[in-house]
Amino acid sequence: MTWVLVIGLVVGAFLIAVFVLRAPRVSWEAIGAALVLGIAGYALQGSPQLPAAPKAPQERVDKDPAALVAERAKVTESGIPPTDRWIVIADALARNGQFADAAEMLRVAVEADPRNAEAWLALANSLVAHADGQLTPPALYAYRRATAAAPEHPGPPYFLGLAMAQAGRLEEARTLWQMLLERTPPDAPWHGELVQQLGRLNSIIDAKQSEGATR
Repeated sequence: MTWVLVIGLVVGAFLIAVFVLRAPRVSWEAIGAALVLGIAGYALQGSPQLPAAPKAPQERVDKDPAALVAERAKVTESGIPPTDRWIVIADALARNGQFADAAEMLRVAVEADPRNAEAWLALANSLVAHADGQLTPPALYAYRRATAAAPEHPGPPYFLGLAMAQAGRLEEARTLWQMLLERTPPDAPWHGELVQQLGRLNSIIDAKQSEGATR
């Protein structure tokens, strides 16, 4: 019965994407592939007959494509899976390292709803990952659109700061994270990670300043 429900959900998701959300024909193959990958992952790892158990800690987001998706869900408190169908499909692609296809799905999402802050954020993250960690102009634009759509949301400054740090824009990243930390409740799920990231960044900046002073 479980497999009947799973297959029914997959078929339903594909039909909704194609006929309700009017996904372009060129994206049908990518949508189908993402859903098939989801079924394959469920077949390998899913055990619905077993009780829930704690998951092992995820790897750092810059090493594991799936961890990038999980980290965004934690910071945005959107849950897994999210309710937005386009993001569901894009996340399935991103977990398998198909960032260009994920970005295309998310481009359709933001065209349909320019106020979809999470889609803009997921798009920005996918563009950065597709560019091997480089903060490209399209990714920066997507981060800014995410910020404009949800000015008080922690996701855009958190991940924009991460992208800036990876790109060597350390002071800008520190400013973003410090401002975010000031308005982050201590019990927020991402508070500890933000403190650690900011601490590492401060150490790098201090080391660079010390190195420059000795020359």
